[in-house]
Amino acid sequence: MVQGRSHGISDIKEANFKADNSEKADLKGTNLLEANLEGANFEEANLEKAHLEEAKLKGAKLEGANLQGVDLKGANLKEALNLLIDQLSKVKTLYNAKLDEKILIRLKEEFPFLFKSLEQQFLEYQSNILGA
Repeated sequence: MVQGRSHGISDIKEANFKADNSEKADLKGTNLLEANLEGANFEEANLEKAHLEEAKLKGAKLEGANLQGVDLKGANLKEALNLLIDQLSKVKTLYNAKLDEKILIRLKEEFPFLFKSLEQQFLEYQSNILGA
């Protein structure tokens, strides 16, 4: 992939980007469902609201990547490089995601709602609004 460019791709489900260089790429809203992204370089990439459900991100470089609103349900983030708690605190969900134990424990302590399904999050939100 070309560095620093918008790829103009909105649906690349089940794609294989193993060890791909997508540094500074604009992948906002892209469907990367079940994609193999092992070892890919997403440093400074814009992945805002991307769909990465069940994606394989083992060893992916994520330093400075924008993960705001990203759906990581069931994604494998084990051994992902340069991934910060702050980045993961902004995702849509980490329900059934695989993470390294150290980061998993801290996230579950500080952001337990991220590990609930989107349906559970929605129902709790509705309940809080109606009960307020």
